[in-house]
Amino acid sequence: MQLTLKPHPDTPPADPPFEVWASVDHAAAFGAVGTVNIWFGIKAPADRFVLAEGEGGRADELWQTTCFEAFLRVDSEEAYREWNFAPNGQWAAYDFASYRDGRSNAEVKEPYIRLEDNLTWWNLGATIGVEAGPSWLLGLSVILEEKDGTKSYWALAHAEGEPDFHDPGCFAARLA
Repeated sequence: MQLTLKPHPDTPPADPPFEVWASVDHAAAFGAVGTVNIWFGIKAPADRFVLAEGEGGRADELWQTTCFEAFLRVDSEEAYREWNFAPNGQWAAYDFASYRDGRSNAEVKEPYIRLEDNLTWWNLGATIGVEAGPSWLLGLSVILEEKDGTKSYWALAHAEGEPDFHDPGCFAARLA
């Protein structure tokens, strides 16, 4: 499934503008777990952005700079999981009992993260495990920090007010 992300109206990117998209593939389950492959694409050179350096692995507060996020929740539930992915391979996964409440580190397998730079556009890919069976609602979002200090917040859908990717209205796609 191909999806277009839109910048929050209060936080547009610097000029020249660019596009952000995602491609999502929900692979077949093997037993109780399936996989979701997400490719986030940015139609601008990677060297325009602040990209975290250092070693990959689990880390907190990735959203402070360029970060890619996926939110998953079962259609009929309030609980959800947030995944964060950084271009350097750092990641985080949190479980929430309800909207921004009851956050805990999710007990998950480490995602597979990869970066492809094609000089005029670039991709971040992430493969995550998901429980097989339920119908999932999906929210995708991207925080892009440009080297001039501009931060833009991209999502499939935005709630009223400041950028808030946790808002239930941002879970705008469905995984069968």
